[in-house]
Amino acid sequence: MVRRARPTDVAALVDLRAAMFEAMGTDASGEEWRRQAATWFEDRIDDADYCFAVVEVDGRVVSCAVGAVRDAAPSPSAPHGRDVLISNVCTADSRGRGHGEAAFEAVMSWAGRLGISRAELMATASGRTIYERAGFREVTFPAMRAALAHRSAERRRP
Repeated sequence: MVRRARPTDVAALVDLRAAMFEAMGTDASGEEWRRQAATWFEDRIDDADYCFAVVEVDGRVVSCAVGAVRDAAPSPSAPHGRDVLISNVCTADSRGRGHGEAAFEAVMSWAGRLGISRAELMATASGRTIYERAGFREVTFPAMRAALAHRSAERRRP
């Protein structure tokens, strides 16, 4: 069964996020990030600009996907400015049964109902096929990332 997540699903959302990081080769054993993630999910679970889709099998959440509306400046590919960032598409121990794709499609349908014309995500090798079938393509300008904590420490130095 695919449904919107409820506040009682927060622990499962955090566990699935940890499983996603582990599958990507990232150590997800820390408790601080888990506490912060739980608070983040709790604060947004009923927010209309977020969609937390989960797949439940035999009363247990086994997969999820997250959509977040972003208030971006209008552009040729998103003339109304809003787009959606899709993340946290992951499945626990029942991979290969279409659960992740079902959660992902629920988020895509939600975004479509909002009238959003563009979605963005970062794909792992295992998820590429699902996303390509949904129309996602690599863009010319890939994402870049920088940690900002070190910059503010450098600015405080005399």
